[in-house]
Formats: sequence, structure tokens, C-alpha cells
Amino acid sequence: MADPYKTLGVAPGATADEIKKAYRKLAKRLHPDVNPGNKKVEQQFKEATAAYDLLSDVDKRRKFDAGEIDENGQPRGFGGWNSSQRSYGGGAGAGAGMGGRRNYRAADVGIDDDSFADDLFRDFFNFGRGGGRTGVKMRGADVTYKADVAFLEAARGAKKRLTLSDGKTLDITVPPGTDDGQSLRLKGQGLPGQGGAPNGDAYVEIAVKPHPYFERQGSDVLLECPISLAEAVLGGTITVPTIDGNVSLKVPKNSNTGTQLRLKGKGIPNPKTGQRGDQYVRFVIVLPRQMDSELEQAVERWAKSHAAEQDVREKFSKS
Repeated sequence: MADPYKTLGVAPGATADEIKKAYRKLAKRLHPDVNPGNKKVEQQFKEATAAYDLLSDVDKRRKFDAGEIDENGQPRGFGGWNSSQRSYGGGAGAGAGMGGRRNYRAADVGIDDDSFADDLFRDFFNFGRGGGRTGVKMRGADVTYKADVAFLEAARGAKKRLTLSDGKTLDITVPPGTDDGQSLRLKGQGLPGQGGAPNGDAYVEIAVKPHPYFERQGSDVLLECPISLAEAVLGGTITVPTIDGNVSLKVPKNSNTGTQLRLKGKGIPNPKTGQRGDQYVRFVIVLPRQMDSELEQAVERWAKSHAAEQDVREKFSKS
């Protein structure tokens, strides 16, 4: 894969919001549903998604910018070893050993584990010979994983299985309406306690991937829907996607770009109340890819007889 910044068309200093907007713009244009059968565009979509996956992850982006990993997320040099993360004396590993949280990165099918701090913790307390230090009773440390979840999985709810680097699996239930950045708590799924003390908890921080054409605003879903010139002028019935599947929608006559219709109850469920938001469909008029002479002549005749009605920028003169 090429430089992820160049793939998304953003500067190395771009903000997270700029990176997200750049990916959404590319995804709308390159998505396989919009370009069926086009292998070249499909490959470009995959590269854009891979670039976004890397740059939207704060830890991976930092490591890439520092030269610790390459554009494919693979370690450079000595496996991307970072002494600032693996040092003893207040670092992440030591904090976890004293009942804090251990942080991991989890994708849909795997995470990167850090066993260095565990070994240091065992050495410090003389663990590992005989299963623990006599008389020590300590609650297990909490651990934190980060999991990427598709937009529709977060909206509708899903069951996910994360495979850890040691081969173990962690099953999670993503509740309907889960939002980006939300943390799920798995009681007792953290590190084991010592001396009969309870295990720590596991926390899974959810990162919701952007959708090619759905956009979430609170409990509502926004959808920009292309309509043809004929549909805009004459009206008609079209099929539009929702998070539950396709539905029929009536386009009123003389609809304009920016005309917005509401699909009540077709939005995101509220995890606390169960009530759903709405979906808003905003029309965007798309002209024919190839204008024929008949249409051009018809528009020209209409324009000549309705010249007074064509001042579509009248508001500019009032500012």
C-alpha cells in the first residue's frame, strides 16, 4: 500500500476529522456498490479503507509517523520495539500490575499483546515460582481492548469474537445503538486476582467505522440520495436503503436538491430507552451522464419562455 496520507489525499498533520471526511468522500465514490464489476476501483476502495484503518487509530498513526511501523502496520527494525512503552517505573505495564488497566489494540480478528510488563511484574513480586507470593491478596488488573466495529453492526447490534494474540478468544455483545468511542465492560474478564482476590474487568472501547453513505447524528441517520432529473420534476417512487434494509419512498413532484424527507423510526435505537431516531433522506439531483439533443432542445425552449423565472441567485443581490 502507498503512503496512507497520499492515499486519502490529506497532509501528515491532518486532524482526525479531516481524515474521516477525506475517507468518507473517497468511499462514496469508490464503493463497490457504486462501481459494480470494476476491479481497479475496488482495489482503490480497499487501499483507502486500509489507509483509514491505520490513520484513524491514534496508536498506529503515532507509530507510523515515528517510523516504528510501515504503511501496512508491520513493525520496522527490531519489530517496532518502543522503550517508552515497555519501561518499568510508572509506565503502562507497571500501572496495570498495580490494579490499573492494561491497554491492547484489537481489530475484528486479533490484538497485539504486551507480555513484557507481565514478566517484569512477576519478577518484582517473585511470582512465577510456585504460582504466586504467599500471603499476597490482590484484585486482578483491568485490561482494555479496542475493537473496530462496522457502522451497521453498531447500529443494529452484533455479537463479536475477538481473537487475542495468545490464541484465546473474547466474546462481546455490541448493543444496538452503540456509538463511536463507547466502552463495554466485561466483568471478571481481566487479569486473574492473587490470593483468592477477584479477577479484574475487561473494557472494550468501540471504534465505529464510517459508512459509505449513512451518517449518524445522535439517534438520527442522514442519507444523501441521488435522484434523476425526471424524478425531480415529475416525482415518482424510488428505493432507498435504511439500516434495516431497503424501503420505498415517494419523491414529490418538483423536488429540488436539498429537499429532505423524514422516515420516522428508521434511525438508531437509544441503548437506554430503546426508542429509535429517524432517518432523513436529502435529495441531490443528478443530470444524465450523456445529455441528448432532444433534452437540450427542450430545456432551451423552456428557458427562452421562462427567462424571468431563472434568477436562481437572486438572494446574492440582497446581501
